[in-house]
Amino acid sequence: MEGVFYNRFERHAHGEGLKGQSTHYCSGCGHGLVHKYLAEAVDELGVQDRTIAISPVGCSVFMYYYLDVGNSQAAHGRAPAVALGHKMANPQSIVISYQGDGDLASIGLAEIIQAAQMGVPMTIIFVNNAIYGMTGGQMAPTTLMEQQTTTTPTGRDRLTGEPMRMAETIGQLNGPVYVERVALYDNKQRVRTQKAIKKALRMQVENRGLGFVEVLSECPTHLHMSPSDAEQWVKDEMVPIFPLGVKKDVETEPWFQLDPPNFEPADVATVIGSSTESNGRGTEPFPAHIDPEDVSIKFAGAGGDGAQTIAMLTTRTAINAGYDSTHIPSYGPESRGGTSYADVHIATTEVLSPASPKPHVLVVFNPQSLEKFGPTVRDGGVILYDSTVIVEPPEMDPGIRAYGIPFTQIAVDLGKAMVKNTVALGATVAATQIFPVERFVETMEDALKDRCALLPINREAFNRGVEAFSDLEQTQ
Repeated sequence: MEGVFYNRFERHAHGEGLKGQSTHYCSGCGHGLVHKYLAEAVDELGVQDRTIAISPVGCSVFMYYYLDVGNSQAAHGRAPAVALGHKMANPQSIVISYQGDGDLASIGLAEIIQAAQMGVPMTIIFVNNAIYGMTGGQMAPTTLMEQQTTTTPTGRDRLTGEPMRMAETIGQLNGPVYVERVALYDNKQRVRTQKAIKKALRMQVENRGLGFVEVLSECPTHLHMSPSDAEQWVKDEMVPIFPLGVKKDVETEPWFQLDPPNFEPADVATVIGSSTESNGRGTEPFPAHIDPEDVSIKFAGAGGDGAQTIAMLTTRTAINAGYDSTHIPSYGPESRGGTSYADVHIATTEVLSPASPKPHVLVVFNPQSLEKFGPTVRDGGVILYDSTVIVEPPEMDPGIRAYGIPFTQIAVDLGKAMVKNTVALGATVAATQIFPVERFVETMEDALKDRCALLPINREAFNRGVEAFSDLEQTQ
Protein backbone atom coordinates (compact mmCIF):
# COMPACT_ATOMS: atom_id res chain seq x y z
CA MET A 1 0.00 0.00 0.00
CA GLU A 2 2.87 2.42 0.69
CA GLY A 3 3.67 2.42 -3.01
CA VAL A 4 0.13 3.58 -3.84
CA PHE A 5 0.48 6.64 -1.59
CA TYR A 6 3.10 9.19 -2.53
CA ASN A 7 6.02 9.31 -0.11
CA ARG A 8 5.45 13.02 0.30
CA PHE A 9 2.24 15.01 -0.04
CA GLU A 10 3.03 18.29 -1.75
CA ARG A 11 -0.36 19.80 -0.92
CA HIS A 12 1.22 21.83 1.92
CA ALA A 13 4.67 23.37 2.31
CA HIS A 14 5.83 21.67 -0.92
CA GLY A 15 5.95 18.34 0.89
CA GLU A 16 8.52 19.48 3.43
CA GLY A 17 8.49 18.55 7.10
CA LEU A 18 5.51 17.13 8.95
CA LYS A 19 3.06 18.66 6.49
CA GLY A 20 4.58 16.50 3.78
CA GLN A 21 2.96 13.51 5.50
CA SER A 22 -0.40 15.14 6.27
CA THR A 23 -3.58 15.34 4.21
CA HIS A 24 -5.75 18.43 4.04
CA TYR A 25 -8.74 16.72 5.64
CA CYS A 26 -10.14 17.93 8.95
CA SER A 27 -9.57 15.90 12.11
CA GLY A 28 -12.06 13.04 12.26
CA CYS A 29 -13.01 13.27 8.59
CA GLY A 30 -13.71 9.92 6.96
CA HIS A 31 -11.99 10.67 3.66
CA GLY A 32 -8.58 9.66 4.99
CA LEU A 33 -9.80 6.18 5.92
CA VAL A 34 -11.53 5.73 2.57
CA HIS A 35 -8.30 6.76 0.81
CA LYS A 36 -6.44 4.16 2.88
CA TYR A 37 -8.84 1.34 2.00
CA LEU A 38 -8.84 2.33 -1.63
CA ALA A 39 -5.03 2.34 -1.74
CA GLU A 40 -4.95 -1.07 -0.06
CA ALA A 41 -7.36 -2.52 -2.61
CA VAL A 42 -5.38 -1.12 -5.55
CA ASP A 43 -2.19 -2.56 -4.08
CA GLU A 44 -3.61 -6.00 -3.21
CA LEU A 45 -5.20 -6.40 -6.63
CA GLY A 46 -1.96 -5.36 -8.33
CA VAL A 47 -3.51 -2.71 -10.56
CA GLN A 48 -1.67 0.48 -9.56
CA ASP A 49 -0.18 1.04 -13.01
CA ARG A 50 -3.62 0.63 -14.62
CA THR A 51 -5.64 2.73 -12.18
CA ILE A 52 -7.10 6.16 -12.92
CA ALA A 53 -8.77 8.05 -10.07
CA ILE A 54 -11.31 10.74 -10.93
CA SER A 55 -11.78 13.43 -8.30
CA PRO A 56 -14.29 16.23 -8.91
CA VAL A 57 -15.04 19.35 -6.89
CA GLY A 58 -15.51 18.74 -3.16
CA CYS A 59 -13.45 17.60 -0.21
CA SER A 60 -11.81 14.95 -2.41
CA VAL A 61 -10.63 17.56 -4.91
CA PHE A 62 -6.95 17.12 -3.96
CA MET A 63 -6.86 13.34 -4.02
CA TYR A 64 -4.22 13.48 -6.75
CA TYR A 65 -1.76 14.76 -4.14
CA TYR A 66 -2.05 11.49 -2.23
CA LEU A 67 -2.61 8.50 -4.55
CA ASP A 68 0.20 7.61 -6.94
CA VAL A 69 -2.07 6.47 -9.75
CA GLY A 70 -3.37 8.09 -12.90
CA ASN A 71 -5.50 11.07 -11.93
CA SER A 72 -8.04 13.22 -13.71
CA GLN A 73 -9.83 16.26 -12.33
CA ALA A 74 -13.50 16.50 -13.28
CA ALA A 75 -15.93 19.38 -13.15
CA HIS A 76 -18.45 19.34 -10.32
CA GLY A 77 -20.65 16.26 -10.69
CA ARG A 78 -19.09 15.10 -13.94
CA ALA A 79 -16.75 12.41 -12.59
CA PRO A 80 -18.83 9.46 -13.94
CA ALA A 81 -18.80 10.95 -17.43
CA VAL A 82 -15.03 11.51 -17.29
CA ALA A 83 -14.56 8.00 -15.87
CA LEU A 84 -16.60 6.51 -18.69
CA GLY A 85 -14.48 8.38 -21.23
CA HIS A 86 -11.30 6.97 -19.70
CA LYS A 87 -12.72 3.44 -19.68
CA MET A 88 -13.76 3.59 -23.31
CA ALA A 89 -10.50 5.17 -24.44
CA ASN A 90 -8.42 2.63 -22.49
CA PRO A 91 -10.53 -0.47 -21.72
CA GLN A 92 -7.71 -2.07 -19.72
CA SER A 93 -7.65 0.81 -17.23
CA ILE A 94 -9.15 0.50 -13.76
CA VAL A 95 -11.26 3.61 -13.28
CA ILE A 96 -12.42 4.92 -9.91
CA SER A 97 -14.96 7.74 -9.63
CA TYR A 98 -14.57 9.18 -6.12
CA GLN A 99 -17.42 11.54 -5.17
CA GLY A 100 -19.18 13.24 -2.28
CA ASP A 101 -22.91 13.58 -1.69
CA GLY A 102 -23.25 17.17 -2.89
CA ASP A 103 -21.35 16.22 -6.02
CA LEU A 104 -22.86 12.84 -6.92
CA ALA A 105 -26.44 13.22 -5.66
CA SER A 106 -27.03 16.84 -6.69
CA ILE A 107 -25.33 18.42 -9.69
CA GLY A 108 -24.06 15.02 -10.86
CA LEU A 109 -27.26 13.03 -10.41
CA ALA A 110 -27.90 12.60 -14.14
CA GLU A 111 -24.30 11.53 -14.77
CA ILE A 112 -24.24 8.83 -12.09
CA ILE A 113 -27.64 7.44 -13.08
CA GLN A 114 -26.68 7.16 -16.75
CA ALA A 115 -23.22 5.71 -16.03
CA ALA A 116 -24.62 3.19 -13.56
CA GLN A 117 -27.38 2.11 -15.93
CA MET A 118 -24.79 1.45 -18.65
CA GLY A 119 -23.06 -0.90 -16.23
CA VAL A 120 -19.62 -0.63 -17.83
CA PRO A 121 -17.09 -2.01 -15.32
CA MET A 122 -16.07 0.95 -13.18
CA THR A 123 -15.85 1.58 -9.45
CA ILE A 124 -17.88 4.37 -7.81
CA ILE A 125 -16.91 5.40 -4.27
CA PHE A 126 -19.62 7.64 -2.82
CA VAL A 127 -18.71 9.41 0.45
CA ASN A 128 -21.91 10.53 2.17
CA ASN A 129 -21.46 12.92 5.12
CA ALA A 130 -24.93 14.48 4.75
CA ILE A 131 -23.63 17.99 4.01
CA TYR A 132 -21.65 20.13 1.58
CA GLY A 133 -18.35 19.85 3.43
CA MET A 134 -15.94 21.89 1.33
CA THR A 135 -18.10 24.82 0.29
CA GLY A 136 -19.46 25.96 3.64
CA GLY A 137 -21.84 23.44 5.17
CA GLN A 138 -24.89 23.91 2.96
CA MET A 139 -27.73 21.40 2.77
CA ALA A 140 -26.95 18.42 0.57
CA PRO A 141 -29.37 15.97 -1.06
CA THR A 142 -28.54 13.54 1.78
CA THR A 143 -28.98 16.03 4.65
CA LEU A 144 -31.30 14.56 7.28
CA MET A 145 -34.71 15.98 8.16
CA GLU A 146 -34.44 18.68 10.82
CA GLN A 147 -30.65 18.79 10.37
CA GLN A 148 -29.35 22.34 10.60
CA THR A 149 -27.06 23.61 7.86
CA THR A 150 -26.03 27.05 6.65
CA THR A 151 -28.89 26.99 4.12
CA THR A 152 -31.39 25.33 6.50
CA PRO A 153 -30.59 27.14 9.76
CA THR A 154 -33.86 25.99 11.37
CA GLY A 155 -33.48 22.44 10.05
CA ARG A 156 -34.39 20.67 6.84
CA ASP A 157 -38.15 20.43 6.37
CA ARG A 158 -40.63 18.99 3.90
CA LEU A 159 -40.34 22.01 1.61
CA THR A 160 -36.68 21.17 0.97
CA GLY A 161 -37.43 17.53 0.28
CA GLU A 162 -36.54 14.22 1.86
CA PRO A 163 -32.92 12.93 1.97
CA MET A 164 -31.98 10.87 -1.07
CA ARG A 165 -31.02 7.22 -0.60
CA MET A 166 -28.51 6.79 -3.39
CA ALA A 167 -27.45 3.19 -2.71
CA GLU A 168 -31.08 2.06 -3.00
CA THR A 169 -31.58 4.18 -6.11
CA ILE A 170 -28.49 2.77 -7.84
CA GLY A 171 -29.33 -0.75 -6.65
CA GLN A 172 -32.66 -0.67 -8.51
CA LEU A 173 -30.96 -0.08 -11.85
CA ASN A 174 -30.18 -3.02 -14.13
CA GLY A 175 -26.63 -1.92 -14.90
CA PRO A 176 -24.67 -2.29 -11.63
CA VAL A 177 -23.65 -5.73 -10.37
CA TYR A 178 -22.65 -4.75 -6.83
CA VAL A 179 -24.04 -2.00 -4.56
CA GLU A 180 -23.41 -1.71 -0.82
CA ARG A 181 -23.69 0.93 1.90
CA VAL A 182 -21.11 0.88 4.66
CA ALA A 183 -19.91 3.16 7.47
CA LEU A 184 -16.83 4.12 9.45
CA TYR A 185 -18.04 4.72 13.01
CA ASP A 186 -16.38 1.66 14.61
CA ASN A 187 -13.81 -1.03 13.81
CA LYS A 188 -16.41 -3.56 12.70
CA GLN A 189 -17.87 -1.14 10.16
CA ARG A 190 -14.42 -0.09 8.98
CA VAL A 191 -13.56 -3.69 8.17
CA ARG A 192 -16.78 -3.98 6.20
CA THR A 193 -15.92 -0.79 4.34
CA GLN A 194 -12.48 -2.13 3.54
CA LYS A 195 -13.95 -5.34 2.13
CA ALA A 196 -16.68 -3.54 0.17
CA ILE A 197 -14.24 -1.21 -1.56
CA LYS A 198 -12.00 -4.11 -2.51
CA LYS A 199 -14.94 -6.11 -3.84
CA ALA A 200 -16.23 -3.21 -5.94
CA LEU A 201 -12.77 -2.78 -7.40
CA ARG A 202 -12.42 -6.53 -8.03
CA MET A 203 -15.72 -6.55 -9.96
CA GLN A 204 -14.05 -4.13 -12.35
CA VAL A 205 -10.69 -5.91 -12.47
CA GLU A 206 -12.50 -9.12 -13.44
CA ASN A 207 -14.60 -7.27 -16.05
CA ARG A 208 -17.83 -8.31 -14.33
CA GLY A 209 -19.48 -4.92 -14.04
CA LEU A 210 -19.98 -1.67 -12.14
CA GLY A 211 -19.55 -1.55 -8.38
CA PHE A 212 -21.00 1.22 -6.20
CA VAL A 213 -20.02 1.69 -2.55
CA GLU A 214 -21.70 4.35 -0.41
CA VAL A 215 -19.69 5.21 2.70
CA LEU A 216 -21.40 7.01 5.59
CA SER A 217 -18.70 9.36 6.78
CA GLU A 218 -18.24 11.80 9.64
CA CYS A 219 -17.88 15.57 9.14
CA PRO A 220 -17.05 16.88 12.64
CA THR A 221 -16.37 20.38 11.31
CA HIS A 222 -19.87 21.06 9.99
CA LEU A 223 -21.61 18.94 12.59
CA HIS A 224 -19.80 21.08 15.20
CA MET A 225 -18.90 17.94 17.12
CA SER A 226 -15.82 16.13 18.30
CA PRO A 227 -14.73 13.19 16.09
CA SER A 228 -16.07 10.66 18.61
CA ASP A 229 -19.41 12.46 18.89
CA ALA A 230 -19.61 12.67 15.12
CA GLU A 231 -19.12 8.89 14.87
CA GLN A 232 -21.94 8.38 17.34
CA TRP A 233 -24.14 10.77 15.34
CA VAL A 234 -23.58 8.77 12.16
CA LYS A 235 -24.54 5.58 14.01
CA ASP A 236 -27.58 7.01 15.79
CA GLU A 237 -28.91 9.48 13.21
CA MET A 238 -27.71 8.51 9.75
CA VAL A 239 -27.94 4.72 9.84
CA PRO A 240 -31.73 4.66 10.55
CA ILE A 241 -32.25 6.81 7.43
CA PHE A 242 -29.51 5.13 5.38
CA PRO A 243 -29.58 1.43 6.38
CA LEU A 244 -26.28 -0.36 5.99
CA GLY A 245 -25.82 -3.49 3.93
CA VAL A 246 -25.68 -4.95 0.45
CA LYS A 247 -28.32 -3.53 -1.86
CA LYS A 248 -27.39 -5.56 -4.90
CA ASP A 249 -24.93 -8.37 -5.56
CA VAL A 250 -25.35 -10.19 -8.86
CA GLU A 251 -23.30 -13.19 -9.88
CA THR A 252 -22.17 -12.49 -13.40
CA GLU A 253 -19.57 -13.80 -15.78
CA PRO A 254 -16.85 -11.52 -17.15
CA TRP A 255 -18.31 -9.79 -20.18
CA PHE A 256 -16.50 -6.54 -20.87
CA GLN A 257 -14.26 -6.97 -23.90
CA LEU A 258 -13.50 -3.81 -25.82
CA ASP A 259 -10.60 -2.91 -28.08
CA PRO A 260 -9.02 0.53 -27.64
CA PRO A 261 -10.22 3.19 -30.10
CA ASN A 262 -8.54 3.15 -33.48
CA PHE A 263 -7.51 6.48 -34.94
CA GLU A 264 -5.71 5.21 -38.03
CA PRO A 265 -6.85 7.50 -40.87
CA ALA A 266 -7.54 4.67 -43.29
CA ASP A 267 -9.72 2.81 -40.77
CA VAL A 268 -11.57 5.92 -39.62
CA ALA A 269 -12.26 6.94 -43.21
CA THR A 270 -13.81 3.53 -43.89
CA VAL A 271 -16.18 3.89 -40.92
CA ILE A 272 -17.40 7.36 -41.86
CA GLY A 273 -17.58 6.58 -45.57
CA SER A 274 -14.84 8.99 -46.51
CA SER A 275 -11.57 8.73 -48.39
CA THR A 276 -7.93 9.19 -47.39
CA GLU A 277 -7.01 10.60 -50.77
CA SER A 278 -5.79 14.19 -50.77
CA ASN A 279 -8.40 16.80 -51.66
CA GLY A 280 -5.75 19.34 -52.56
CA ARG A 281 -6.29 21.31 -49.38
CA GLY A 282 -3.89 21.95 -46.55
CA THR A 283 -1.45 23.93 -48.65
CA GLU A 284 -2.19 27.46 -47.42
CA PRO A 285 0.50 29.29 -45.44
CA PHE A 286 -0.28 29.90 -41.76
CA PRO A 287 -1.34 33.53 -41.06
CA ALA A 288 1.88 34.24 -39.17
CA HIS A 289 1.47 37.98 -39.82
CA ILE A 290 -1.22 37.85 -37.11
CA ASP A 291 0.57 35.45 -34.76
CA PRO A 292 3.41 32.98 -35.37
CA GLU A 293 1.66 30.01 -33.77
CA ASP A 294 -1.90 30.62 -32.56
CA VAL A 295 -4.44 33.10 -33.91
CA SER A 296 -7.45 33.88 -31.71
CA ILE A 297 -10.67 35.48 -32.97
CA LYS A 298 -13.91 36.46 -31.26
CA PHE A 299 -17.23 36.98 -33.07
CA ALA A 300 -19.89 38.66 -30.92
CA GLY A 301 -23.36 40.16 -31.18
CA ALA A 302 -26.95 39.68 -30.21
CA GLY A 303 -28.61 36.29 -30.55
CA GLY A 304 -29.57 35.86 -34.20
CA ASP A 305 -26.81 38.08 -35.59
CA GLY A 306 -25.06 35.03 -37.04
CA ALA A 307 -21.79 35.20 -35.08
CA GLN A 308 -21.87 31.46 -34.48
CA THR A 309 -22.26 30.65 -38.16
CA ILE A 310 -19.31 32.70 -39.38
CA ALA A 311 -17.20 31.39 -36.48
CA MET A 312 -17.90 27.86 -37.69
CA LEU A 313 -17.11 28.79 -41.29
CA THR A 314 -13.80 30.30 -40.17
CA THR A 315 -12.96 27.18 -38.20
CA ARG A 316 -13.76 24.88 -41.11
CA THR A 317 -11.69 26.99 -43.47
CA ALA A 318 -8.72 26.77 -41.12
CA ILE A 319 -9.08 23.00 -40.84
CA ASN A 320 -9.32 22.70 -44.62
CA ALA A 321 -6.13 24.73 -44.81
CA GLY A 322 -4.41 22.03 -42.77
CA TYR A 323 -4.36 23.56 -39.27
CA ASP A 324 -5.84 22.68 -35.90
CA SER A 325 -8.79 24.94 -35.19
CA THR A 326 -11.52 25.13 -32.55
CA HIS A 327 -14.85 26.92 -32.27
CA ILE A 328 -16.42 27.38 -28.84
CA PRO A 329 -19.92 28.93 -28.82
CA SER A 330 -21.49 30.86 -25.96
CA TYR A 331 -25.20 31.48 -26.36
CA GLY A 332 -27.40 33.93 -24.55
CA PRO A 333 -30.57 32.88 -22.74
CA GLU A 334 -32.78 34.03 -25.60
CA SER A 335 -32.83 32.54 -29.09
CA ARG A 336 -33.08 36.09 -30.46
CA GLY A 337 -31.75 39.20 -28.79
CA GLY A 338 -29.58 37.63 -26.10
CA THR A 339 -25.81 38.00 -26.02
CA SER A 340 -24.05 35.48 -28.22
CA TYR A 341 -20.37 35.11 -28.99
CA ALA A 342 -17.97 32.52 -30.33
CA ASP A 343 -14.25 32.02 -29.79
CA VAL A 344 -12.10 30.66 -32.60
CA HIS A 345 -8.48 29.52 -32.46
CA ILE A 346 -6.23 28.52 -35.34
CA ALA A 347 -2.89 26.91 -34.42
CA THR A 348 0.13 25.62 -36.29
CA THR A 349 0.17 22.41 -34.27
CA GLU A 350 -2.48 22.12 -31.55
CA VAL A 351 -4.94 24.51 -29.92
CA LEU A 352 -4.11 24.36 -26.21
CA SER A 353 -7.06 26.44 -24.97
CA PRO A 354 -10.17 27.07 -27.07
CA ALA A 355 -11.20 30.28 -25.27
CA SER A 356 -10.18 33.68 -26.69
CA PRO A 357 -10.05 36.04 -23.70
CA LYS A 358 -7.56 38.28 -25.53
CA PRO A 359 -8.35 37.96 -29.24
CA HIS A 360 -6.20 39.17 -32.09
CA VAL A 361 -9.37 39.90 -34.07
CA LEU A 362 -12.78 41.01 -32.80
CA VAL A 363 -15.88 41.16 -35.00
CA VAL A 364 -18.98 42.69 -33.33
CA PHE A 365 -22.55 43.39 -34.38
CA ASN A 366 -23.89 45.49 -31.50
CA PRO A 367 -22.75 48.21 -29.07
CA GLN A 368 -22.90 45.94 -26.02
CA SER A 369 -20.45 43.47 -27.55
CA LEU A 370 -18.03 46.24 -28.54
CA GLU A 371 -18.17 47.75 -25.08
CA LYS A 372 -17.64 44.38 -23.42
CA PHE A 373 -14.98 42.84 -25.63
CA GLY A 374 -13.28 45.84 -27.23
CA PRO A 375 -10.91 46.40 -24.27
CA THR A 376 -9.82 42.75 -24.39
CA VAL A 377 -8.30 42.92 -27.90
CA ARG A 378 -4.54 42.56 -27.94
CA ASP A 379 -2.26 45.46 -28.78
CA GLY A 380 -1.88 45.54 -32.55
CA GLY A 381 -5.16 43.69 -33.01
CA VAL A 382 -8.10 44.39 -35.32
CA ILE A 383 -11.72 45.27 -34.53
CA LEU A 384 -14.48 45.25 -37.15
CA TYR A 385 -17.87 46.57 -36.06
CA ASP A 386 -21.27 47.10 -37.65
CA SER A 387 -21.43 50.87 -38.18
CA THR A 388 -25.12 50.56 -39.06
CA VAL A 389 -26.00 50.10 -35.39
CA ILE A 390 -22.79 51.30 -33.70
CA VAL A 391 -22.83 54.92 -34.78
CA GLU A 392 -20.75 56.27 -31.90
CA PRO A 393 -18.04 53.71 -31.09
CA PRO A 394 -16.12 54.16 -27.85
CA GLU A 395 -12.58 55.45 -27.96
CA MET A 396 -10.20 52.63 -28.88
CA ASP A 397 -6.71 51.96 -27.69
CA PRO A 398 -4.30 53.60 -30.14
CA GLY A 399 -2.61 50.25 -30.74
CA ILE A 400 -5.86 48.78 -32.14
CA ARG A 401 -6.99 49.10 -35.75
CA ALA A 402 -10.76 49.61 -35.73
CA TYR A 403 -12.96 49.58 -38.82
CA GLY A 404 -16.64 50.48 -38.94
CA ILE A 405 -18.44 48.79 -41.83
CA PRO A 406 -22.24 48.84 -42.29
CA PHE A 407 -22.81 45.07 -42.27
CA THR A 408 -26.56 45.37 -41.76
CA GLN A 409 -27.13 48.15 -44.30
CA ILE A 410 -25.22 46.26 -47.00
CA ALA A 411 -27.31 43.15 -46.28
CA VAL A 412 -30.56 45.14 -46.36
CA ASP A 413 -29.52 46.65 -49.70
CA LEU A 414 -29.11 43.09 -50.97
CA GLY A 415 -32.67 42.35 -49.85
CA LYS A 416 -31.90 40.01 -46.96
CA ALA A 417 -30.80 41.44 -43.60
CA MET A 418 -29.89 37.97 -42.33
CA VAL A 419 -26.77 37.83 -44.51
CA LYS A 420 -25.11 40.66 -42.56
CA ASN A 421 -22.91 38.02 -40.92
CA THR A 422 -21.65 36.91 -44.33
CA VAL A 423 -20.90 40.55 -45.14
CA ALA A 424 -18.95 40.70 -41.88
CA LEU A 425 -17.04 37.55 -42.77
CA GLY A 426 -15.99 38.99 -46.13
CA ALA A 427 -14.83 42.21 -44.49
CA THR A 428 -12.92 40.24 -41.86
CA VAL A 429 -11.11 38.16 -44.47
CA ALA A 430 -10.17 41.31 -46.38
CA ALA A 431 -8.98 43.09 -43.23
CA THR A 432 -6.93 40.24 -41.80
CA GLN A 433 -5.80 38.32 -44.90
CA ILE A 434 -6.09 35.28 -42.66
CA PHE A 435 -6.61 32.93 -45.61
CA PRO A 436 -7.31 33.59 -49.30
CA VAL A 437 -10.84 34.67 -50.21
CA GLU A 438 -11.37 31.60 -52.41
CA ARG A 439 -10.77 29.26 -49.45
CA PHE A 440 -13.65 30.86 -47.54
CA VAL A 441 -15.87 30.74 -50.58
CA GLU A 442 -15.16 27.02 -50.94
CA THR A 443 -16.09 26.44 -47.31
CA MET A 444 -19.29 28.45 -47.69
CA GLU A 445 -20.28 26.56 -50.82
CA ASP A 446 -19.71 23.26 -49.06
CA ALA A 447 -21.78 24.38 -46.04
CA LEU A 448 -24.67 25.42 -48.30
CA LYS A 449 -24.55 22.48 -50.71
CA ASP A 450 -27.92 21.23 -49.44
CA ARG A 451 -29.43 24.74 -49.53
CA CYS A 452 -28.33 25.86 -52.95
CA ALA A 453 -30.93 28.63 -53.17
CA LEU A 454 -29.08 30.53 -50.43
CA LEU A 455 -25.69 30.32 -52.09
CA PRO A 456 -25.94 33.22 -54.62
CA ILE A 457 -26.96 35.85 -52.08
CA ASN A 458 -24.39 34.66 -49.54
CA ARG A 459 -21.67 34.70 -52.15
CA GLU A 460 -22.68 38.25 -53.11
CA ALA A 461 -22.83 39.32 -49.44
CA PHE A 462 -19.34 37.96 -48.87
CA ASN A 463 -17.99 39.83 -51.90
CA ARG A 464 -19.70 43.04 -50.79
CA GLY A 465 -17.98 42.71 -47.42
CA VAL A 466 -14.60 42.34 -49.11
CA GLU A 467 -15.31 45.39 -51.29
CA ALA A 468 -16.56 47.46 -48.36
CA PHE A 469 -13.32 46.98 -46.46
CA SER A 470 -11.22 47.72 -49.54
CA ASP A 471 -13.17 50.94 -50.14
CA LEU A 472 -12.82 51.96 -46.49
CA GLU A 473 -9.11 51.28 -46.46
CA GLN A 474 -8.60 53.47 -49.51
CA THR A 475 -10.29 56.41 -47.82
CA GLN A 476 -8.27 56.16 -44.59
